[in-house]
Amino acid sequence: MTTDMPLEDLLDRAITARAELLDEQHRGALRLFTGFAEGCPQLVIDVYATTAVLHNYANPPADGLPLVERALRVIQTRLPWVNACVLKTRHATTPESQNGALIDGERPARRIREHGVWYAVDLTMNRDASFYLDTRGLRAWLITHMRGLAVLNTFAYTGSLGVAALAGGASRVVQLDLNRRFLNMAKDSYTLNGMPITKADMLSGDFWPLVSRVKRAGERFDCVILDPPMFAATENGVVDLASNYARLINKLRPLVTNGGRIVAINNALFLSGAAYMEILDTVCQDGYVRLAERIDVPEDCTGYAHTRLGAPISDPAPFNHATKIAVLEIRHKEG
Repeated sequence: MTTDMPLEDLLDRAITARAELLDEQHRGALRLFTGFAEGCPQLVIDVYATTAVLHNYANPPADGLPLVERALRVIQTRLPWVNACVLKTRHATTPESQNGALIDGERPARRIREHGVWYAVDLTMNRDASFYLDTRGLRAWLITHMRGLAVLNTFAYTGSLGVAALAGGASRVVQLDLNRRFLNMAKDSYTLNGMPITKADMLSGDFWPLVSRVKRAGERFDCVILDPPMFAATENGVVDLASNYARLINKLRPLVTNGGRIVAINNALFLSGAAYMEILDTVCQDGYVRLAERIDVPEDCTGYAHTRLGAPISDPAPFNHATKIAVLEIRHKEG
């Protein structure tokens, strides 16, 4: 721990700070305790509807098990409506333990509701929980800004950003991801909301050739979402958020209508906000790209002013979190 305060007190303070996010019907999702910022970097706790997901970041993992046991007791006392708990062990030696296992209760939650929209979740499908809590503000932005617009969601994962765009009245959303299994979860979210599923708009494959194919087909979008993994390599290209992020943006610019936007998300933990701004400044140098706005990460993910202890690994300013979300306005040369 980074503080002498007992874990129980840290959790009590964190839960109290998030009281307004705990809806009476227990259908929402939130970060209950962000240990990196709130005094215990070995532990992170999320809540998805009535399921608590505990992330054990201790290395070796056995060092974190007493913390997990203490956290479970606090959850049982403070949140008695939680009826299932999943443990994910980040430094485990097997993918199964990293993806998580049910340690209490009978069945994890299968859906959550946010901003009036349903999202399917599979809390043990992957190392994360199939739904990113730190982009809640972006989903709200998409619901507000995408009415009547065509949207391309690259690196879509389980498609929550595209679902938010559709919920906001987007005329079309194309979801692109390498993994068909993840896109199938996007379809589950569509079904939960009564949204029609257009198979041709669910593109499974490598980012590089798929984007080139979409470009050759003459497709254009009013908004393109770029939310790549920190690092990924295929035979067609490399994604590295620290070293070639500008290339990703430039790859997508021809797909954006004149005056349209690219939502550029960079969640590299060790890339400072200033360093990310330098990348964006490089892209903006030709005068045809402009940083229109930044979208903050919600406080349950950053920690609150009175619950944060210590400084982040890398200063995210002018962003408020390592997940740095920028909205870029794209212009094209006339003629």
